[in-house]
Amino acid sequence: MTGTGATAGGGPTQDDGWSRLPVGPREHRQDAVLALVLAGALAVSVTLYSAVGLYDDPAAWWVCALMVVANAGPLAFRRRFPMTVAVVAALAFAATQLLHVPEGLFTNFTLFIALYTVGAWCSDRVRSEAVRWFVIAGMFAWVFLAIVFRWSVPSALPDDGHSVIPPFVASSLLTIVINLVYFGAAWYSGNRAWAAAVAAHELGQRTAELAAERERSAAQAVALERVRIARELHDVVAHHVSLMGVQAGAARRVLDRDPAQAAASLGVVEDSARTAVEELRRMLGTLREPGTDAPTTPAEAPSTEGLTRLPELARAATDAGHETGFSVVGDERPVPPTVAAVTYRIAQEAVTNVLKHAGPDARADLRLRYLPDAVELEVTDTGAGARASRSAGGSGLGHVGMRERVAAVGGRIEIGPRDRGGYLVRAWLPTT
Repeated sequence: MTGTGATAGGGPTQDDGWSRLPVGPREHRQDAVLALVLAGALAVSVTLYSAVGLYDDPAAWWVCALMVVANAGPLAFRRRFPMTVAVVAALAFAATQLLHVPEGLFTNFTLFIALYTVGAWCSDRVRSEAVRWFVIAGMFAWVFLAIVFRWSVPSALPDDGHSVIPPFVASSLLTIVINLVYFGAAWYSGNRAWAAAVAAHELGQRTAELAAERERSAAQAVALERVRIARELHDVVAHHVSLMGVQAGAARRVLDRDPAQAAASLGVVEDSARTAVEELRRMLGTLREPGTDAPTTPAEAPSTEGLTRLPELARAATDAGHETGFSVVGDERPVPPTVAAVTYRIAQEAVTNVLKHAGPDARADLRLRYLPDAVELEVTDTGAGARASRSAGGSGLGHVGMRERVAAVGGRIEIGPRDRGGYLVRAWLPTT
């Protein structure tokens, strides 16, 4: 009986750090109402059983009233002191029969509810099982003693008649089976209620964790978007501002002796400023909320700058005073838009670094190779090389941005000074 109930009841044996108790005023009111209802039912049952004549020598009325209170009253505190209530209910159940109180129905309910409450509400699972084992063992000891006592009185044994199973044996077996079912049901239902409460608690915890994770993911998405915007701004602004700075300096130096050259340099400054403003306008347009009156198509967004603009980038660097060559190795073919955009931005950052750090006489080479499963971009210069890291005043964000872009598409990048002088940026970007 008890073994089956415990196994079927299942559930955790001890839930660390969590308890269904204590409960609030609402549950206390419910328990008080239950106790009052059962007290009324017990009073009616005692009256009816007295009329039936359950015992030849029934207990006095005041003893009956006391047993009604003893059986029903503790249930008002069943969720405050469940184990104590279970023991008291078991003692009241036994006393009701010992004192010949004429009641044989609702005392079964009070004991069942008390045992159920121990299984359903006690967080200390070891003590709850010990208390239930104690009560059930006591009840079965009572049952077996009653059976033995009846067997010891020959006059109490009914006539066997012609039954296959003697009536008293059948009656004894039936009593045992009824008690097995009764206590097994109390054990099982209590354990199932506890397991359901634990599952609901864990579900609530997981729901809270998922909500917190969604908030963290949203915050991370915002942070990543800010990083992306900052990287785009850096790519657009740094390149064109560096170009404008170089050309403005050249115009200032030759303004008196070569007005035509100064005018040409200022023209490059003007074109670079116009291009930077246009790229910023397109990029900011992509950040607008849906439904604005100035949408931009994906092809116009700065993040879709592709390989077709690499020659233009080389010419702009040449116009800025650093001769820059451009070459393509292999058969040209379409590449994924993301790879094309990353390739252009890396080339733009590398050329910007040449303009800022390589020195006035440095030459740059921009080379694009089409490999079977990738494209390789290589930007080299003949400038400061190893000295660049000491003389440069940059923040290093350009290198970080290049590495992040390459990592985002699963590529590799090499950045650093060359042994024979100058600087190298080489990026391998998969196309499949």
